[in-house]
Amino acid sequence: MPDEHEIDEFARLFTGFLERMQNHNGPASNRPGLRDKLMEHLGAEPEQVPVVSSSFAPYDLPNVQRAIEAWFDSFEVVGLAGSNRGHYSLGEVLEQARYDRFGIGAVDYVRVPVDIDEEMDCVAFGFYLGVQGDDRYVALFRAPNPQYGRSTVDLEVLTIGDGAGDRFLSALPELIRTHNVFRGKVVSFEGSEFGQGLGPFRLHPRPGITRDDVVMPDGVLERVEREVVGIADHRETLLAAGQHLRRGVLLYGPPGTGKTHTVRYLLSRLPEFTVVLLAGTSIHFISQACALARMLQPALVVLEDCDLVAEARDYSRGMENPLLFQVLNEMDGLAQDADVAFLLTTNRADLLEPALAQRPGRVDMAVEVPLPDTDGRARLLRLYGPALDLSTEIVDEVVARTEGTTASFMKELVRRTVLLAAQAGTTPGPDHIRTAADELLSSRDALTRRLLGATSDDPAGSHDYPEPSVAPTSIPMGAPPGMPTAYSSSLHITYDD
Repeated sequence: MPDEHEIDEFARLFTGFLERMQNHNGPASNRPGLRDKLMEHLGAEPEQVPVVSSSFAPYDLPNVQRAIEAWFDSFEVVGLAGSNRGHYSLGEVLEQARYDRFGIGAVDYVRVPVDIDEEMDCVAFGFYLGVQGDDRYVALFRAPNPQYGRSTVDLEVLTIGDGAGDRFLSALPELIRTHNVFRGKVVSFEGSEFGQGLGPFRLHPRPGITRDDVVMPDGVLERVEREVVGIADHRETLLAAGQHLRRGVLLYGPPGTGKTHTVRYLLSRLPEFTVVLLAGTSIHFISQACALARMLQPALVVLEDCDLVAEARDYSRGMENPLLFQVLNEMDGLAQDADVAFLLTTNRADLLEPALAQRPGRVDMAVEVPLPDTDGRARLLRLYGPALDLSTEIVDEVVARTEGTTASFMKELVRRTVLLAAQAGTTPGPDHIRTAADELLSSRDALTRRLLGATSDDPAGSHDYPEPSVAPTSIPMGAPPGMPTAYSSSLHITYDD
């Protein structure tokens, strides 16, 4: 009795026979044969030429294509006609081509964004027939296809010439770095829609936030700028003095106080930096983010809400957090002269693992982004509502009533004011902002205030609005133990080795 392997092999060969018969009986029989095309280009029987191969990250599809095309002096790209071609390796394709199963066909392309409002047609499945010096190459280039189990960019190469294939593959990393579409861009990664693994990337417009758009206590923003921007401006001086460029800044404070806004401002200040944004589940891609940052430095790696994955070990099931270890290892793994800045934000610094916040080479400075004080709330009101034309008296009144609220609260207050005026068919005035404040400061909107980051359930003025029959419960929020409270400007961490 034949074994299972023999049955499978017979089924494969018989299926190929049926497909070849079908191709010879139809229009496909007039197509040029793949084997003849490759043999003409190489000057040798393709199935007798050794194959070398390499794989690349799925987001590198346009970068690998640019690198391939930069390597060749001249090239032609051809496609393949025939069913199930995507399931075969290059060696298997060549074996089937001996029986004329595959013919020359159209190249498969996929459109990939390479900048804001700019896309590139990338080869999804095609053969590069290239020439470099005296060497001739055939390179099968394939895009990821997670639906069919392909999670990487795959390149398989045939070449005539001693060591030519190895020289080609060895040259690609530097060519990928040189021709990288991510350089100077703001990038985020997404998970694969077909399961585990890295999915597509997204490009984001770089913010255009000025210093006047950032409302922080005196001296706080200056410290952050010195650590992030100042090191970039004086990198040569620091390196000459034997100082490292790698740095980490942690922005902590209640929700809604402007941590993300501050990060966006820093992105605006460093337009030449490559930025990788990681938030939520995408923090799992910290290894890929750091690899990209190393390649395209100067770079920023932004980890939003890092407490969600980098919480202390004693808060984790099983007393361990593998993702935390991965984040720490990646931050430690950068060379001392790597011009890479890590910007971390958290609403709960007290949950962070001490090794993240108190070890050299991980976080060099922790800065509190506190609730705005009286002057800060007045500045926010004018920043978010320049068209409201509020008198000094009205501004003072609103500021006095909104103690304990956040920048997000002030932004929502202005929005509601404009909406109330629009519903009334008039321009915004004192009555509209008073009504908006009444609503937001009422007990019935206590949860709204907490969602906007306000720390008090009874801010000044809340009694002006009718109380509900059941008072809402409060969620106490406070500064982390051992860290500055109220309106302290910053904490510069010291280390005990």
